[in-house]
Amino acid sequence: MSGYVDLHCHWLPGIDDGVPSEAEGLELLRALGAAGFELVVATPHMRPGMFDNDRASIEASFGAMAPRVAAAPDLPAVGLAAEHFFDATIFERMLEGRALPYPGGYGVLVELSPERPPLRLADRFFDLRRKRLRPVLAHPERYAFVADDPRWLDPLLDGGTLLLLDVAALVGKYGRRAERTAHRLLEGGYYYAACSDSHRPADVDAVVRGIERLRRDAGDDEASFLLSEGPRHVLAGTVDV
Repeated sequence: MSGYVDLHCHWLPGIDDGVPSEAEGLELLRALGAAGFELVVATPHMRPGMFDNDRASIEASFGAMAPRVAAAPDLPAVGLAAEHFFDATIFERMLEGRALPYPGGYGVLVELSPERPPLRLADRFFDLRRKRLRPVLAHPERYAFVADDPRWLDPLLDGGTLLLLDVAALVGKYGRRAERTAHRLLEGGYYYAACSDSHRPADVDAVVRGIERLRRDAGDDEASFLLSEGPRHVLAGTVDV
């Protein structure tokens, strides 16, 4: 398999808890390229009170990094979006067109509080669908309420939400509970795409091992869909679910 597309990565420097320097951002991209990714989308956190990024500041960071990326050899192509922490402020930005969806504008990456989901989340995600934004839920395997009962996700899936596997969870990067939940969701067919969610070059080792585990457990065809075809459908707006 080749031609992976990473829909979740923190390679923009100094803007959140991702890489601290331009050099490390380039190193991370190079490592992901060597692992088989041909497109890596930067998804800095947009989380008021913790990472006070907005669309303008994220786009400025990407623009400042773009010449370095273009001048460096052997790097994957890059794109830009944001990882949106789903609270009232960010929900308002989404409805008003001030969020930062994936390239193409069809999908938007969302993360939740790990312990407690927002009230009426399915209704709010439906409101996003009415705005022609398809929610892509980051790392559902890490949420305590999903680990307790994966069926919690069913109403979201029924409404068209897509689930994004952090592939390193399959090899225990985030602990045994997240690992067990990731395998349970994978076996249940919950995921539509897989990503690296890398924050440092050193993270790529777990990503590579996670891809190998994904291939072994799910088979080459399913792994290819999750790492390549599914992400491309998200970007192109051709998701058929």
